[in-house]
Amino acid sequence: MPKMKTHKGAKRRFKVTGNGHVLQAKQGRGVKRNRHKRVRRLYGKMLPTSETNRHHLEVALPYGLK
Repeated sequence: MPKMKTHKGAKRRFKVTGNGHVLQAKQGRGVKRNRHKRVRRLYGKMLPTSETNRHHLEVALPYGLK
C-alpha cells in the first residue's frame, strides 16, 4: 500500500506530545496591531486541543496520532 499523505498545514499548526495529547497555538498571532492583552500573554504557548477535533486530526496527521 502507498504511504498516507500528511496535511502540511496541520503539521505546522499542531504538535503531538509523547503521551499522545495534541497541542495548538492560540489564534490571532498573525495580526501585529490591536492585539488583546489575553492574546499577547498566550502568544508563545501551546494549548491543548479539544477532543471533538480528534477524528479530523487523525485524518490530517496519520503518523502523528496513534
